[in-house]
Amino acid sequence: MSELLESMDVVSHSVARRLLKRALPLLTVLFAVLLLQAQTTKPAPPTPIDKKKAELGGTPWNPDWDRIVEQALPNEMLSSQVPRDVRRFCPRFNDMSETDKRAFWAYFFQALAGAEAGLNPKARARHLQPEVAKRDEVSGMSGRTEGLLQLTYADQKRYGCDFDWQADRTLKPNDPGRTILQPKNNLECGVKILANQIIVLHKPLLARSSYWSTLQPGTPSYRVFVKQMTNPPAACALPSKPKINQAETTQTVHDEANQASSSH
Repeated sequence: MSELLESMDVVSHSVARRLLKRALPLLTVLFAVLLLQAQTTKPAPPTPIDKKKAELGGTPWNPDWDRIVEQALPNEMLSSQVPRDVRRFCPRFNDMSETDKRAFWAYFFQALAGAEAGLNPKARARHLQPEVAKRDEVSGMSGRTEGLLQLTYADQKRYGCDFDWQADRTLKPNDPGRTILQPKNNLECGVKILANQIIVLHKPLLARSSYWSTLQPGTPSYRVFVKQMTNPPAACALPSKPKINQAETTQTVHDEANQASSSH
């Protein structure tokens, strides 16, 4: 009996070694892919409002939000499928590396959040304009938008966003635990909405039918947004630049704000 058990033990070890030998190349490739993905994201430059908030002692854009946006981007938003008017803000978009394209989109959503919510993840607004004050089919509220990108619970049904009205309704309106206010959920939803506009529907980046009035030329919020789009990644080669150090990123601004806060 002991000889049989020893024989089975030898066989099991032999099988395990063979399986490990076969799996090793796959594990190596998987590790390389994960490493590559980690290397393809980087902090975006700060928008003017981000820099100003840090200087005034406010809470600036979190560099983690850059990574959320960059990792949520579908491949199509890094390809030639993006509409031509993206070059309004990033002239060399089609010639840039994927890493720089991701950084551009992170900057874009930072500018969008600046114009929509002042970079405040707990921002909530009530709209009275007829074209905006529509009843949310999920929450039943009218004209209410929330979070960094000022979204609604109806976006969960329309775009598959990770919002949970049934859970959120039990929490206080400004509770950061509400799913719609959580930056990751809000930003990932925004990426889905924009991808639907420019990739699925083949519409321009700037259109009168855009989800956000901020991306509708001629509106007051559009003018605010354009002012925030003046410091995209250097690889974009945008001719005009604000007086912001080219070496600065959302990470350096965030670190400086933390240092200033701790010194008081």
